[in-house]
Amino acid sequence: MSRENFDKLGEECGVFGIYDFDGNDVASTIYYGLFALQHRGQESCGIAVSDTNGPKRNVTSQKGMGLCNEVFTPDSLQALKGDIGVGHVRYSTAGESVPENAQPLVLNYVKGTLGLAHNGNLINALELREELEQTGAIFQTTIDSEVIAYHIARERVNTSSIEKAVAKAMQKIKGAYSLIVMSPRKLIGARDPYGFKPLCIGKRDNAFVLASESCALDTIGAEFIRDVNPGEIVTITKDGIQSDCSMCLPQEKTARCIFEYIYFARPDSEIDGIGVYHSRIQAGKYLAQDSPVEADLVVGVPESGNAAALGYSLESGIPYGTAFVKNGYVGRTFIKPGQSSRESSVQIKLNVLKEAVKGKRVIMIDDSIVRGTTSDRIVSMLREAGATEVHVRISSPPFLWPCYFGTDIPEREQLIAYNRSINQICEVIGADSLGYLREERLSEMVQGLPICKGCFTGKYPMEPPTRDIRGNFER
Repeated sequence: MSRENFDKLGEECGVFGIYDFDGNDVASTIYYGLFALQHRGQESCGIAVSDTNGPKRNVTSQKGMGLCNEVFTPDSLQALKGDIGVGHVRYSTAGESVPENAQPLVLNYVKGTLGLAHNGNLINALELREELEQTGAIFQTTIDSEVIAYHIARERVNTSSIEKAVAKAMQKIKGAYSLIVMSPRKLIGARDPYGFKPLCIGKRDNAFVLASESCALDTIGAEFIRDVNPGEIVTITKDGIQSDCSMCLPQEKTARCIFEYIYFARPDSEIDGIGVYHSRIQAGKYLAQDSPVEADLVVGVPESGNAAALGYSLESGIPYGTAFVKNGYVGRTFIKPGQSSRESSVQIKLNVLKEAVKGKRVIMIDDSIVRGTTSDRIVSMLREAGATEVHVRISSPPFLWPCYFGTDIPEREQLIAYNRSINQICEVIGADSLGYLREERLSEMVQGLPICKGCFTGKYPMEPPTRDIRGNFER
């Protein structure tokens, strides 16, 4: 992975599930659903399917390291027979990037088989894991998703249904999670009470779908029905959808991750009634109002900076243009240049259109600055291409605090904004001026939807852990 060299945030994962009541095989549909969610994770992916009319323990799965088109072939998808299934794409924020940590997890236990795909991070996973280990539990992975799977399996032994077991497990786990659980005859979706991570419901013909983002529904030709509400558990069976809202909080206490709207989600997705593209356009407009500057051209750093750049241009009247060509064939796992090599990871991924920027004062819009290593390189690239001035505008506030809920924000000491003024950051990245989105604009950007702003303010919707839980479970 190239986290350090290409200074961008990572998101935990994307999840997808489908139950086809007509009995059709679902593996290829899951594959295309995961393909649409590939931006949420490029380390590993997997699919697990089952035949609801077959024997109860008959789950077929395949997972591996890499992108969907690297892990699956037409023949391997053909071998995954079943009318119910779950899929997962992974980017790790807790647990190593190794094959055994790939999802979905498949557990055989006394009541049958469980397939689980999870997006998010638990803040009490270490305590729960230690407690389970004391009672003899043996773990195959170093991810907190396995802790969730164990708790669901354990609760299922003493409850009358899988959905009740999920509800019982949810009373113990704390943190951010969107879950899809496949049991022999049911597909269950659950979202943590704060609603940090997105999850929605779709329908195609006689099949119901659960997905991290609505763009995955569009890809497979499914109709968007609704979002799973924060704290809600939905159970899909041949009788339809049942909903359990016993874990739901009052709307004002929910706290969606604002970075879904700034960066993580695809712009063609809609989350909790707010279009991602619209929210990015709004962020750009606010930047133009709050941090205006005279210039000849507004450009976005692809992809998430593009919509904000368009918003800035619309509000300021400064022409919008393209300054960067992105190499679409570079995944996160590309072989990084060595220290002594002249190739830069940033330049392998992005190149500047010299004729677009030469002799111009350029406003460059990006979604965030984490360590600053990428911004400094991109500003240099624009100058080398002939830009006379480079004004950087960021469509989020400065990062000042770590995230414990599934976003890969490093320790405070590694954040460029920690202990530096905006002028000092501007100097480090070599820009002529620098402006960030004002923190109060975040709520306006999502039309007042309750959000988590902990990485900007240090105020989290729930008590953060007393120790850093974002590493591995290895001792």
